[in-house]
Amino acid sequence: MGEIAAAGEIAAGPVITTGAPVPAANRAPLSAPALRSAVVRQGALWRDVRVVTETGSTNTDLLADASDGAPEGIVLAAESQTAGRGRLGRRWSSQPLAALTFSVLLRPGGVPPGRRGWVPLLAGVAVASALRAGAGVDARLKWPNDVLVQGAKVAGILAEQRGDAIVVGTGINTSARQDEMPAGGATSLALAGAVRTDREYLLACVLTELERRYLAWIKAAPPGDADASGLRAEYLRLSGTVGRAVRVSLPGGQVLTGTAQDVDEAGRLVIRTAAGLVTVSAGDVIHLR
Repeated sequence: MGEIAAAGEIAAGPVITTGAPVPAANRAPLSAPALRSAVVRQGALWRDVRVVTETGSTNTDLLADASDGAPEGIVLAAESQTAGRGRLGRRWSSQPLAALTFSVLLRPGGVPPGRRGWVPLLAGVAVASALRAGAGVDARLKWPNDVLVQGAKVAGILAEQRGDAIVVGTGINTSARQDEMPAGGATSLALAGAVRTDREYLLACVLTELERRYLAWIKAAPPGDADASGLRAEYLRLSGTVGRAVRVSLPGGQVLTGTAQDVDEAGRLVIRTAAGLVTVSAGDVIHLR
């Protein structure tokens, strides 16, 4: 099941692989009025889109707003973050204007707690779908919350819960060059040959996809049912993990090796090991050849 922490920081950490340089002229700042015009509508999910030049963490900021009673549907994007982190407290960094870093505030009050682990997986489906349609890349999902292109990480997601609120933070490498990232193991849309990398357009695409899937999920009968809403089937269709040989490092230090067989009704990864089927609710997955 996707990680939902108690409080804290933003989404996963893009790094980089190979590719041609991307001119800085492609890096226009985000326009909050243009984004609001694109996604904020009467009766829709999104109530407001805010853009800040710099902050420590958009997740931390929205968690504080949630504690103050902010309603569902607030989007906060930052051109630069100084204290971003990914899952398990890992540091997240990116060059200003070279990535999309944003968080959204959700309050799925009618969804039972046992089904809320689907929130980061739902966000992953929305991001992958938006990148496939909007950027023209073959985006796939690595359980629980990474988005891959050509086997390399292009985006990561972290959902954190405070009371009945869930803040979902997302980081997507858009125009980052190879020399702008600290290590290997991931990529940017530009390096992957995307047909579009402009952040404002892609953020609107992601928010549109996320709204559609989230509303279907919370309005399913029963609410939050991943099968009834079609979410589980869509996740499995986009999964780059299910069907692969994997090694999974569990939180307690145990390591499992086997074949990822399924994602169950609660969003947990089902692995066939030599000892039989094992269900994993949290862990770091490595795809094996």
